Amino acid sequence: MQILVLGLILWIVSHLFRRLVPGVRARMGTVPGKMAVTVLSLAAIILMVIGYRRAEIAPVYTPLPGMGHLTDLLMLVALFLFGLSHSKGRLRAHLRHPMLWSVVVWAVAHLLVNGDMASLVLFGGVGFWAVASMLLINAQETWNRPAPGGLRGDAVVLALALVLYGAIAGIHIWLGHNPFLGTYG
Repeated sequence: MQILVLGLILWIVSHLFRRLVPGVRARMGTVPGKMAVTVLSLAAIILMVIGYRRAEIAPVYTPLPGMGHLTDLLMLVALFLFGLSHSKGRLRAHLRHPMLWSVVVWAVAHLLVNGDMASLVLFGGVGFWAVASMLLINAQETWNRPAPGGLRGDAVVLALALVLYGAIAGIHIWLGHNPFLGTYG
């Protein structure tokens, strides 16, 4: 569990560094600062994956039967929101922080089907980071709402989300966790 927590702390610190100590981050420069966040993020992901896979299963709550189906739908929404952050479509102009909202939806979806301590730490921690990031950004910056684009941009995001959804489902099945059974238990 310590490896998981270390990875989570590394993720949160590297992503909130610019918001919490902007002067230090600015002195690093744009490219070195982004490189540092990238390297620390990759290290954090590796630590979180290793830590999660090694963690003992310590049940905290029992997910409700059939929650996997809701999780499947929420994961499609999360992927769509993630893609929306890079979109020039119509919906992008109506939602601030679509990438961070996708992380929140992803975290909630996984907490619906995983009731063990490692899942609470991983998914709850990353979800907490996303909410904290939105609050910090909102407090520090005004939103310049992008001009709405066309529906074609939203359709492209949906198509890409469906393709990515299929790939992620395939990886979950390959790892022995079929997401279409209604539950992971």
